[in-house]
Amino acid sequence: MAGERLEKALGMYQKRYVRAGRKERSQLLDEFCGLSRYHRKHAIRLLSRPPEDPAEACRRRGKSYSLAALRIVEAVWEAAGYPWSARLKALLPLWMPWALDHLGGLTPEIERQVLAISARQIDRRLSGKKRRLRRRLYGRTKPGTLLRHQIPVKAGPWRVSEPGYTEIDTVSHSGPCASGDFGHTLNLTDVHLGWCESRAVLGKGEEAVADALEEIRRRLPFPLRGIDSDNGSEFINYHLVAYCRERDIQFTRGRPYQKNDNARIEQKNWTHVRRIFGWDRRDTPEAIVAMNDLYRNELSLMMNLFQPSVKLIERRRVGSRLTRRYEPARTPLDRLLDFHAGKPLPEPVAKLVALRTSTDPFELARTIERKLGRIEQARSGLAVEPRLTPPRRTAAPLPPRRSRAALDLCYA
Repeated sequence: MAGERLEKALGMYQKRYVRAGRKERSQLLDEFCGLSRYHRKHAIRLLSRPPEDPAEACRRRGKSYSLAALRIVEAVWEAAGYPWSARLKALLPLWMPWALDHLGGLTPEIERQVLAISARQIDRRLSGKKRRLRRRLYGRTKPGTLLRHQIPVKAGPWRVSEPGYTEIDTVSHSGPCASGDFGHTLNLTDVHLGWCESRAVLGKGEEAVADALEEIRRRLPFPLRGIDSDNGSEFINYHLVAYCRERDIQFTRGRPYQKNDNARIEQKNWTHVRRIFGWDRRDTPEAIVAMNDLYRNELSLMMNLFQPSVKLIERRRVGSRLTRRYEPARTPLDRLLDFHAGKPLPEPVAKLVALRTSTDPFELARTIERKLGRIEQARSGLAVEPRLTPPRRTAAPLPPRRSRAALDLCYA
């Protein structure tokens, strides 16, 4: 009976507590705590709850996005290669015109919900499916010792307002064993646009890296004005220095063991290379040809025409807290169009705009998956002898132990 009376009193006090002012609430709390002998904090929680009467209950906001809209967002997220929420929000308008042909059940109302969803809501909805994508990045570069006095160090932030100044790095495809020759990916990203190009080479000899850089330079829709690398021996050599001098390309390097000096290319190593090809070993000419086929065609179009990226605008330190401000996520091609705004478009840029208009990103993603599947199938079907590490040298047998008495005789 006492419990029933307390429940009735709780309902009455809840209705009065919701409407009461600050002073009256304090008096109601005193009365309710004296009646129920509850702790004051516990009484506040009970009285702050909405009453069970539907007429007195507070209005709650309903769900803004249907399951069908979230399914469309997830399908685009997977087809685009799992971009993070700000980039996914920016690429949705680019992909929606093609989604009707590939994703069933896309109505105008669902499309409106998909385009209206916020980046924070995307994070909440996809949070449970992101854990499996977390992996670590390893490298196998060795510092070069030549020509360091001829290549200036660049350690501060980039102050560029035009495309052409880039960061470069190599990503190894050695698998669990680093012996013998294996493939490397030469990765290049533009600082101003976020434009990224990659080429695979077998080994990382001076001429092979320079030839890959020359091929990338010819494919870029803007002139190559500068490169910034780490201190790996594939970059710090006379061959690449002469190559840059002949073509009037600025050549700088970061500080040893300071990866933040090349932070942009380190991030692209993950999104454009590791997340696609993983950590498996690629050590055959056929594998290098297949990787370059992807790099030159589908991957270049996907990453530069259909994948938005963010760009750091300002970094400010307030006390011990460092805050960063970014511009909205945009594709590298959109930034390139802004650079040429008000001027006639160069022919390579105009071709890229026409190519994006006529290219289906969903079919592009499926082509990438098919080619990656063939590469993995060819790699697993090859009868490659295992490359073992050199055998450990066994130490010479120890001499027999002598007794204490024998040692005393030796030193007598």
